[in-house]
Amino acid sequence: MRVIFMGTPDFATALLKELCGRGHEIAAVYSQPPRPAGRGMSDKKSSVHQFAESRGLPVRTPKSLRGAEEVEAFRALGADVAVVAAYGLLLPQPILDAPRHGCLNLHGSLLPRWRGAAPIQRAIMAGDRESGVEVMKMDAGLDTGPVALTAKTPIGPDMTAGELHDRLAELGAPLMAEALDLLAKGALTFTPQREEGACYAAKIDKAEARIDWRRPAQALHDHVRGLTPFPGAFFEGDFGHGVERVKVLRTAVDAGKGAPGTVLDDAGLIACGEGALRLLRVQRAGKGEMGIDEFLRGRRLAKGAALG
Repeated sequence: MRVIFMGTPDFATALLKELCGRGHEIAAVYSQPPRPAGRGMSDKKSSVHQFAESRGLPVRTPKSLRGAEEVEAFRALGADVAVVAAYGLLLPQPILDAPRHGCLNLHGSLLPRWRGAAPIQRAIMAGDRESGVEVMKMDAGLDTGPVALTAKTPIGPDMTAGELHDRLAELGAPLMAEALDLLAKGALTFTPQREEGACYAAKIDKAEARIDWRRPAQALHDHVRGLTPFPGAFFEGDFGHGVERVKVLRTAVDAGKGAPGTVLDDAGLIACGEGALRLLRVQRAGKGEMGIDEFLRGRRLAKGAALG
C-alpha cells in the first residue's frame, strides 16, 4: 500500500522499520522538527527522522498541519492510508480525510484507558497490571476512534516504563502490519470504543518527578517505575557534600515505619506515608546509573536523616 508515515520517537521507529520490511511504499515520513538536545543544545533529529533518512525516504517536519498549504501537500501525496504512532501533533479533519482509507493510529494502551500523550507511563504509575497496543482509526477526538486490532501484555510488578515501551513496540509493529494486510483485502473491521473507564494520560510534567515521601510505599514504587528511565523520579538530600539531587531508578517495597522521608537504616530504606521504600538503583547528576551499595560508598545516607 502507499503509506504516509507519521511518528517521532523510538516507539514509532520500530513500526516504520517493519513497514519498510513488508514492502509498503512510503510516500513520505512526517516527524517532529529537530529539537535542541545534549550539553551543546544543538538541534537533534528525531529517531524516526534519522531512520527515514538512512533509508532514503522523504521527511517532512512541519510545526503545524492546519495551514491550507500543508493540507494540500499532504493530500497531493495520494496515499492509501496514513499510519500514525506517537507523532506529537493533532491531525485536523482535512488531514484525517485525505488518505483513501483514512488514518490508522498505533496506540500504547488498551483503549479507552489512557487516552492521551503518556499512556505507557500513566499505566505503570497507576499500578495497572495489563497493557497493550491497539490499531485505531483516528477521528477528531483524542484517541476516541474505533479499534480494529489489539495485542495485550502483562505489566510485571517491577516493570519500568522503558521496559513496557520496548515490549509494546515489539507487539505493535507486526500488529499494524497485519492491519494493513487486512485493509488491502477489504477485511479490516472496527469496533467503537466504549466510554466507560476512559482516562486521560496527561503528558508527564517535570514537577511530578519529585518523590513525595508522604505517599504510600507501593504508590511510590509505581511512581518510580513509571518515570524510569525518563525523566526519572528524584529526591534531594545532604550526603556530606551539600544538597544533591538523586534520581531513583529501581526500588522495592519493604517493611518500616517512621516520619515520611526519614532514612531508616544504613542501606537505603526510606520511610513513606505507609510502609517504606528500599532504594536499589540510583543516579547522581552527571553520573551513570549505580546500585545503592556503590552510591553509599561515596555518599552518606545516615540513619535518621531526612530527605526532601
